[in-house]
Amino acid sequence: MPENPLKIIEKLDPALLKNVNDTKALALNDGALPAKTKILIALALDASHGTVDGVRSLARAAIHAGATKEEIMETVRVAKYISGVGCVYVAARALDGMF
Repeated sequence: MPENPLKIIEKLDPALLKNVNDTKALALNDGALPAKTKILIALALDASHGTVDGVRSLARAAIHAGATKEEIMETVRVAKYISGVGCVYVAARALDGMF
């Protein structure tokens, strides 16, 4: 698994990293929506924003939360519907070699 890109923040500003991790937990932990669904939503947003590394990381997290490749690809379809075909190219780069 690749190194956490925020590792340097842990060294430079541990309080900021704690805030980021607390916000992640608040946003992505089980609640009214299951964690898997929230992670897939985040994946769609990262695809829409062109964040290849984010899509890759979130796809791994989604799989860990029980998502199938079909669920991930349906998520990409939703992102494409809302944000355009660029999402598909981002997802293709992110998912290459994953399945």
